[in-house]
Order: sequence, then C-alpha cells, then structure tokens
Amino acid sequence: MSDEKKFRWVGTRPIRPDGVDKVTGRAQYGADFALPDMLWGRVLRSPHAHARILSIETGAAAALEGVHAVMTGQDLPDLFAEKAAAAGGHDDSNNLAHNVMARDKALYHGHAVAAVAATSREIAERALELIDVEYEVLPHVLDIHAALAPGAPLVHPDRVAQGIENSGPSNIAKRLQIGHGDPEEGFAEADEIIEREFSTRPVHQGYIEPHACLAQTTQDGRVTLWSSSQGHFMVRDYTAKLLDIDLSLVRVIPAEIGGGFGGKTTVYLEPIAVSLSRKSGRSVKMVMSREEVFRASGPTLGTRIKIKVGVTREGVLTAGEATLHYEGGAFGGSSVGAGCMTIFAPYAFPHVRSTGYDIMVNKPKGAAYRAPGAPMAAFALETVMDELAQRLEIDPVDFRLRNAAKEGTLASFGPRYRRIGCVETLEAVRDHPHYSAPLGPNQGRGVALGFWFNAGLQSSAGVNLNPDGTVTVLSGNPDIGGSRASLAIMTAEELGIEYEHVDVMVADTHAVGYTDVTGGSRVTFATGMAIIEAVRDVMGQLCQRAAAVWEVDAERVSWHEGEARLDGGFEPAPLGLAELAKNAGKTGGPISARAALTARGVGMGFGAHICDVEVDPETGRIDVIRYTAVQDAGRAIHPSYVEGQMQGGAVQGIGWALNEEYVFDDEGRVQNPGFLDYRIPVASDVPMIDTVIVEVPNPAHPYGVRGVGEVPIVPPIPAVVNAVHAATGIRFCDLPLSPARVLARLDEARSPGSA
Repeated sequence: MSDEKKFRWVGTRPIRPDGVDKVTGRAQYGADFALPDMLWGRVLRSPHAHARILSIETGAAAALEGVHAVMTGQDLPDLFAEKAAAAGGHDDSNNLAHNVMARDKALYHGHAVAAVAATSREIAERALELIDVEYEVLPHVLDIHAALAPGAPLVHPDRVAQGIENSGPSNIAKRLQIGHGDPEEGFAEADEIIEREFSTRPVHQGYIEPHACLAQTTQDGRVTLWSSSQGHFMVRDYTAKLLDIDLSLVRVIPAEIGGGFGGKTTVYLEPIAVSLSRKSGRSVKMVMSREEVFRASGPTLGTRIKIKVGVTREGVLTAGEATLHYEGGAFGGSSVGAGCMTIFAPYAFPHVRSTGYDIMVNKPKGAAYRAPGAPMAAFALETVMDELAQRLEIDPVDFRLRNAAKEGTLASFGPRYRRIGCVETLEAVRDHPHYSAPLGPNQGRGVALGFWFNAGLQSSAGVNLNPDGTVTVLSGNPDIGGSRASLAIMTAEELGIEYEHVDVMVADTHAVGYTDVTGGSRVTFATGMAIIEAVRDVMGQLCQRAAAVWEVDAERVSWHEGEARLDGGFEPAPLGLAELAKNAGKTGGPISARAALTARGVGMGFGAHICDVEVDPETGRIDVIRYTAVQDAGRAIHPSYVEGQMQGGAVQGIGWALNEEYVFDDEGRVQNPGFLDYRIPVASDVPMIDTVIVEVPNPAHPYGVRGVGEVPIVPPIPAVVNAVHAATGIRFCDLPLSPARVLARLDEARSPGSA
C-alpha cells in the first residue's frame, strides 16, 4: 500500500480556507484598516546617500493647519548607545532604531529623517516640504570594491569588524569562517581545479503590497497596531523595544499580507506611527509609496564571490574553497552567514572552507529575500560544477549524482545529514523527459542543484472544540504560502473529521502564545507540530469524556476516524466528535488545548531545476522556453501549494538572472524605484513551469514535512546561466544577463582574433 493511501486529507488539494475572501476583496490588508479619528503619517527622507544632519527645523510644518504631530529622531529614545558602544557599535537593536529614523547622520538615499501626522495625505505631504533640514554631505561608498578600497570613506567611523582581531575601523561589519578538513590537501589531490569570481547586484523581493500599518494609542499607554508583516510578534517586540514601551502594553493585530518573501520580517513604519499617535493623541495610518518601498526598505544587496573547486579525473570532488563578500547596507547584517552555510552544502566535500565578509555600504539596510544568501552562493558553485562536468566530459546530472550529499554525509556547515532527498531529486531530473528532449538552433539546456537548511524556531498554537463539532485552530503565523490550508489538513487528519470543519485563525499577540516569524520555510513544519501536539491533547480529553460517559477506565478508550471507541469490545456504540462536543458541558466543560515548542529536527531541503533557453544572437535577448522544477518536500501536505511555491521561486530566480537589478547613479540615488523600470517577470515572460514533487519523509515530523518555500529560488539563477552557456558557448559570471550585456559578450566572441 502506498503512503498516499494511508491518509484521508494529507496529500489532497482542498480549496484554500481564505480563498473566497481574497478573490472577492473582503480580505483586509495593512492599508485597508481605518479608524474615525485617523491621521495620515508621512516620512521625510534624505536626498543624500551619506550626510551629517546639522539641524532640522520643523516649526513651519507644525504650524500648518491640519498637522497634529511632527517628529524627528530626537523624539525617539536612544536606549542602546551605551550597549552598542561596548559592542563596537554592533548592537542589532541600535542599528534597527537608527534605520527606522536617522539621528546624527543619514546613511543612504531615502533614509527617514522626520515624519508628520496630518488630517489628510495631501496636508502631510505639504508639511514635509516645510521641514528644513541642513545637511553636510559626506563621501559615500556604494559597492564592495569601493567599500574595501584603501582610504575608502567609512559608513561608521567608530565600528570595527567582528571576527577580526585587532582590526581598526573599516567597512567590514563581520568576518566568519566555516568548514572542515584541509582544502590545500584536497587541492593537491585534484586533477582539475577551477577558480572563478562571480558578482550579483541588489534586487528587491518584489512584493506587490507596500508596507502599511495603523497605530492607535490610549492615555494609559496601551498601543494597538494593525500591520501587514511576516510576524506580528516581531512587530510587537521591535516596536516595544525601540520605543521603550512595556511589552504587555502592545497588541498587534495581523493583517493579510500581499507578499513578503523575507522583506517584511522587520519594521520600518510601525514605531514611527506609534510615536506620532502618542504625540497627537489620535490614531495614525501610514502606507509607503512604491518609490519608498524601493528606496527605503531592504532589498537583498550585491555580492562578490570567489570560488575554487578541485576534482579528480574520475569526477570526485576533492576540495572547495570560497570567499564571499556580501553587502549588508548601511548597518551590516547581510545574509553572508547563510551563504557560507549553503554554498557547498549539496555535495560531499572531504575538504571545504567558506570565509564570509559582511560589508557596509551607503544603501538601505539589507533584508531577507527567500533563502537569503543561498541563490548567490548557488550561482557560483553550480556554474563551476557545470564547467567541471564539461571539462571531464561527464553528464552534468551524473557528475552531481556522483558527489551528492546523502544520509551520513558531513555537511560543509557542521552536522552530518540525516535522511535527505538530494539523490532522489537528482534522479528525478535525470529521468524526466525534459532532460533528454531535443533542442533547436540557439537553444541550450542548463541544470542546477540547490539547498536550504530550513528553520524550526518557536511556535505556539491553540485548538478549541466548538459545541457543533467544528474545530477552531489558533496560529501565531501570518499565512503567506498556504499555511491555513496545511494546518487545517493536519488537524482534520489527526481528528479524523472533515477538512471543512476546521477553521484556522491567525490570532493576534494577545490571543495566542509567542510565535516566531513566518520565514525560514518553518510554518507547516514547526507550527504544524505545535498544532498536532494540541490536537492530540484534545483527542486525549475526548477519550476521557467518552470514558466518563461509559463509566470505564480512560485507558480502554481510543480515538479512531473521528470517534471514541471502547477497546476490547463492540458495545457500546462509538461516540463521535460532534456528540462529545455537544455534551461537553455535562462531562467536564469546554474542550480545548494549547501547545508551545521550539521545533527540532528540521528536514534539509534540496531542489534541482532544468531550464531551456533560446538566445537571439542579433539582440542578446534570452527567452526561457521550458522549465522544470524538482524538489523533495518530505511530504506534500497540500501539493498545490507546494507546486505554487516551486513555480513562484523559479519565476523570481529567472527574473533575478535575466532582468532585475537596482540601478544607482553616482550620488547613490536609485534610478529605477518602480515596477516600470525595475522589471519583475510577468506571465508572458516565462513558460508554464512543470513541477515534480519528490517525497523523502523527514523522520522528525509526524507527517514527514520538510520546509518547501525557500529551496525553489536557489537553483534558478545557475540553471539559467548554464543554459545560456549551452546555447552560446559563453560563461557568464555577472548578473543580470540583460540583452545589452549578453550582446556585448556575443559581439566580443564574434570579433576577429577573439579567443
């Protein structure tokens, strides 16, 4: 009997619980909330990439009719200066506070320097024009090379690098190193060694909904926030900390979220809105414009990666070494650590070392973007793996299979893998008809393997049994990728009831226990485990209630397929959940349970993609003509959602490879802060993306779940780049592969005397 036949709901595709509200417009997002006394908040932002703030005159703005509050960084508590100074300026809360609102310096174009609250957006905009800021413009650095050059202007003159002994002030925020073995020994054993350098540019997550919130404060100090985010407990904690408010006084009510992809795991507007509300005595609503989203919220920033890989002539990897420089924006905090963890992780390297540098530049503070740090690392390694396979004349999938990580492999970042599906995923690629399909002129095929470690973290859940036999589940995670459906499926599966009888609510911070953000591909895995624990508690209570009715020991009662049964006999008749729920008041009162945990045993995630492209030799235009994504999901609780994650990640990766980049002028200003000039893929840019779900169950989860949301964005960049090489014979090491860049390389290759 197959695994699928063991389950009633797991692995099926029921209608999403929130679908009707979202397609009919009833769902409420961050910008949809309003209150009768509401003011509109707007932010004044720096026109300079780096400037000392000499003075801010707000009197004229405050005097404008309709303006009820004006604030600057001086109105926010500076709680962390002493602690930050003791840590060399590295305190994360201090960095976050100064990113929300500049104090002595503006550190990037778009950095918030003041804010107003007025009775209309128009009045608020006029008030911003009346604020007079005197700046002393300072030299700036915009990329890794400039930041590391001798004599470079320092973003923070008082900061020294973590992880580098006896270092003076620099633009390096942190250095870290991981690995095992001795790479030099491994390279000495190699018959082929390839060294390359790769670069990527800043790209935005591309969420459609801008950041938005509504803040209400009361005279007794209580704060209520309605906010669109990936974690309302994160919003509560950050807002309370940055404003020095007692945590218990802050309640955050989650809105629906119109996309996040990691970019909504921090705060920008919420502390400002609360501060303006406290000053004005009225509620304050704030919504970023699209231009503000691009200029002032965190993209994933640029990278430069040097990589060296050695292999025997038989195609066995001997050593890998990489130096990764990641921009972290004006405060550091890049994803270079994850880049170091993931770059060599899909393979069995006997000797491996990754050294990472977190670099400060005069750009917005970087934020997570779906498997943060891993796509850039995979771009470097998987491009080199493709080149090695070509040199050795080994099929690129066979070469990867020869070296693929498996159970017992020592991972490049420390642990030994437990049961993983890397090999099975590659085998599915090898056996897929796409991999052997014929290609036409100017067409090429590329493959790439990707890895993400996934997260567990803290989750809380509640399960309430209603008198009519339905079940209400309380989750602390905003639903970004279909978690309402997956959590409802697991609840229905455990209880043996109808899926439609389960209602999953994303509860506010006063209604459910602390829960970490929706990120790290953790919700179905971790919050799912909390809900399963609570459901099993409810099942135990139901058995006890049935035992009380039957006047038998509870140990004789078990729960099967939605009903309590007396073991060891056929009488009395089973008691169903609806009957037990209806009579709960007579047998002990309401039935409910809570569970909270720090999830352990995350299942490492692997995905492999096949990409076919066609390159126009006259224009350099690249068209993706066929694409297949294969991924180990552990077990697909709701396969449609898993497929959607795979397709969405592939599309984002394709855009990253071909089109997307922030364009800065010499003064550090973003030149394309909108979807007209910053072009994300649309439906006409990509083919129908085929998906193959591999299921190698994670033994640490009751249903075998592995996180699936982030793996799909890791392989696309190198898959596209390898396909372009197959079509053109040219290796590309810098992104994006825009038509102009590709055409220049094609013309260079066609010119007389070219190599």
